[in-house]
Amino acid sequence: MTDDLTVDSADDVNTIDDFADHDDDVGNRVSGGTPLAVVTYLVSSITSEPEAVVINTEERGDSVRFRIHVAPEDMGRVIGRRGRVAQAIRTVVAAAGSRDGVQTSVDIVDD
Repeated sequence: MTDDLTVDSADDVNTIDDFADHDDDVGNRVSGGTPLAVVTYLVSSITSEPEAVVINTEERGDSVRFRIHVAPEDMGRVIGRRGRVAQAIRTVVAAAGSRDGVQTSVDIVDD
């Protein structure tokens, strides 16, 4: 019995290295996509009205600023005592941003 896939020479073999030459910056990648997903998940999980969460992004070079708008009754949950929850969000989002090579800034906006 013969295999359906046969390779006659080493030149015919496609390896992962053949496809690794592509550039990740080409295409429709969103700058700060990972930190945006992280901040959206964290803030929506904390709030009692996740449908009221609005996150505006502002890109400048290799940095991204997130401006978070939440319902008035959720402001305390997102900021936390002495700003500890807000600082934790900033820390986690900064770590996610460093994965994408982006500096991040997170602001919680009171409307």
